Amino acid sequence: MGKVIAIANHKGGVGKTTTTVAVGQALARKGKTVLLVDLDAQANLTSFFIDEEQVESSIYDALVGKVERLPIINAGERLFVCPSTLELAMAETDLASRIARERILSNLIEPERDSYDYILLDCPPSLGIITTNALAAATDLYIPLTAEALPLVGLKMLEEIVAEVRRSINGSLAVSGVIITRYNNRKLNKAVLDAIRAKYGDRVFDTKIRENIAIAETPLYGGNIFDYAASSNGAKDYDALANEILNR
Repeated sequence: MGKVIAIANHKGGVGKTTTTVAVGQALARKGKTVLLVDLDAQANLTSFFIDEEQVESSIYDALVGKVERLPIINAGERLFVCPSTLELAMAETDLASRIARERILSNLIEPERDSYDYILLDCPPSLGIITTNALAAATDLYIPLTAEALPLVGLKMLEEIVAEVRRSINGSLAVSGVIITRYNNRKLNKAVLDAIRAKYGDRVFDTKIRENIAIAETPLYGGNIFDYAASSNGAKDYDALANEILNR
């Protein structure tokens, strides 16, 4: 039964979607079967693989009961995607009156777990019902963090939500991985990294995703950094991160 990893941080601009896509692609290249679930109404993950206008059914349709199972498209060898659309922005309202609404995603994912080694949940930059659903469904929580002071300070709200989900819905939920993104060797980055390691210890991955223009360019050139810029620091870092994930 595969791992279900929520990649979450309500702070935008920390590389959640890029990390979800690149880690998923790297794991698939290493022989693992991977499902990426786009839980953001902006559908940025979906756009790596398919034009939103081509999406026939989305995660929104599954969450509100229009379809019985997660709609899944083949996005490459051993790589699959459950797409999102702008409709997902209505989910907060549409799910408000549903019984056990925090467990809807968990119930949808459970029948899929035997088919995948890893299911990666790309969470929205908010702490609403969609992120709560992701945390309820997850076996692991990975937090992407830039090595800057403000994103670290802003984690208190996420930690409070995690604690509440652990108390009431998913008792095994814990922060099991912290991914440092957009890293450089500036003094501030090093100081904040020390603070992050002091807080999370060995849950911080050794691999740091360095600032790299190829990462930003990849969505414009087919969405696969390993094909677009295999020798770039971005490709090397995400490949190394995938190796660490496999060894956990």
